[in-house]
Amino acid sequence: MRLIDRIQLNEKLRLIDEVTGKSYAYKDLPNVSWPIRERSLLFCYLNNSIESVSFLIKAFESQHVLVLLSATLTENFKAVLESTYTPNYIYDASRSTVSGYKLDGASLHVKIIASNLVLHENLQVLLSTSGTTGSPKFVKLSENNLLANAESIAAYLPILAADKVPLNLPIHYSYGLSILTSNALKGATLLAGVQDVMSKGFWDNFQKYQYSTVAGVPYVYEMLDRIGFTKMQLPSLRYFTQAGGKLRDDLVSKYADFAKEHGKLFYVMYGQTEATARMSYLHPDHLLSHIGSIGKPIPGGRFELNEETSELQYEGPNVYGGYAECVKDLSTFESPALLCTGDLAKVDEQGFYYITGRSKRFVKIFGNRINLDELEAALSNRFGAFYPCLGWQDKVVLVYSTNTNEDHSQIVTWLSVEYKLHPTSFKLRTLDAIPLTANGKPDYKFLLSDYEGR
Repeated sequence: MRLIDRIQLNEKLRLIDEVTGKSYAYKDLPNVSWPIRERSLLFCYLNNSIESVSFLIKAFESQHVLVLLSATLTENFKAVLESTYTPNYIYDASRSTVSGYKLDGASLHVKIIASNLVLHENLQVLLSTSGTTGSPKFVKLSENNLLANAESIAAYLPILAADKVPLNLPIHYSYGLSILTSNALKGATLLAGVQDVMSKGFWDNFQKYQYSTVAGVPYVYEMLDRIGFTKMQLPSLRYFTQAGGKLRDDLVSKYADFAKEHGKLFYVMYGQTEATARMSYLHPDHLLSHIGSIGKPIPGGRFELNEETSELQYEGPNVYGGYAECVKDLSTFESPALLCTGDLAKVDEQGFYYITGRSKRFVKIFGNRINLDELEAALSNRFGAFYPCLGWQDKVVLVYSTNTNEDHSQIVTWLSVEYKLHPTSFKLRTLDAIPLTANGKPDYKFLLSDYEGR
């Protein structure tokens, strides 16, 4: 049985639009007509409005391959992606016209000339490897990946059909998508059009709709701490979850104490898009005694450590079918026996895992994963020079230049706009020369140690 078939079985499932206050049962969601009958590629530029959420749910009824993207991508990023993959359909409420497509309904653009794509039978969803950019690299997921991960999450989180669940994380992001699928699987009430957690409106609606849960990446919990989350009176809140990067140990401890004192449950989780969403969780009972741990594998999953490198490896039915970087990659789907996470880890005598470092060139800023190699390429294309980039403690991206005459503020402004991040997320430093390793590659370890030594 497909994930959408399981979701449809829940008669209690409701969607509420916080903008209008209207409530929708599954049968009330508008149907989507598909002029192209054969299985096709569908680009979905999504936000968390009721229109986007309902379109995504109905799109899962189709046999189409869904590419989930942020509605806030720049026109340039959209153009690159659409040129690379030539989708048959584009769902984008922000554009009234798309060259080469005709508008069918309010937001669905249909390709005028068939693109004749070859789509592997197991391919169901493509998720971006970077939440804030228009990178053409996607994670390939199957129907089984989606269903297995949703079932696993629903098995360990205390989700109830009576829950009121705000969709406060982007649904095109693996964490946000997993909140939608796992709660819909249980027939909970999903709230769309949710305001930002830092706004007064979010907390007004928290009380109005009696939210049962809230989810956040580390940055969200940093902000919640600043506004006094642990001092709020939130009787409807039963549990809250954190993923998308490592939360500071002192904040984990603070939220764990708050949860214990007020009879709530706090779940710290670990995952990657390549595992559909989740690979492990730390049960609230073990939170205070294992601060800093990512916990144990989710139901159906298994960890092992590479004996030579200590890299964390994962096995489970939610492991992806490879990457797509161009159209021809859509014709294949090959799941590795073990997912190499790129994270270095250790395990204690009780079987709890701890991340000790990262081997891949990624950085997470405010929960958004950025491929540093792709960032370097984007800077080179835009400014015509090589800019070595590295991340520091998932807090800032360091950008290095040998041009002493350039305007740093111009580059930082461009990065901020293109990557939808605050300017303080980027620091530009000028060097006389880029340090190199013996094989002629940028010496990132030297740059990092130099930065930390200042």
